[in-house]
Amino acid sequence: MKEFFEDIFEYHYHFNQKLVDLLINNSQKIDVKIISLFSHTLNAHQIWNSRILNAEPFSVHQIHTLEECKTVDEHNYNNTLDILKGFDLDKTITYHNTKGQEFENSICQILFHVANHHTHHKGQIIFDLRQKEIEPIVTDYIFYKR
Repeated sequence: MKEFFEDIFEYHYHFNQKLVDLLINNSQKIDVKIISLFSHTLNAHQIWNSRILNAEPFSVHQIHTLEECKTVDEHNYNNTLDILKGFDLDKTITYHNTKGQEFENSICQILFHVANHHTHHKGQIIFDLRQKEIEPIVTDYIFYKR
């Protein structure tokens, strides 16, 4: 299972970096909606990692510059690799959501959620890019594996 997650997060890191490069190259055509959505995706990843690692979380709606997004994404990826190396994926952690409610989930469930969250919002960003007549990159997993 750990190898599966390593592959999935490597895939997301690869395309997040390409996507942020595309956004930087088209920064004059994009609006704050795209930047805030990309920032949100990275923030959520960081928040989930911080719950597992007992670190200080970002705010879920914190906005980053596009250049900062590259760095945040790299930190997220490296922290996730550390989680995969150092934790039992079946371990259940207790955490509080942004409303202060307490929940428990396994690390495996959390990592699957983070990966799915990336995919969901990447699709929204790609839709928004097309609306702005910016040719998006192809981010399908199967193309990555070819």
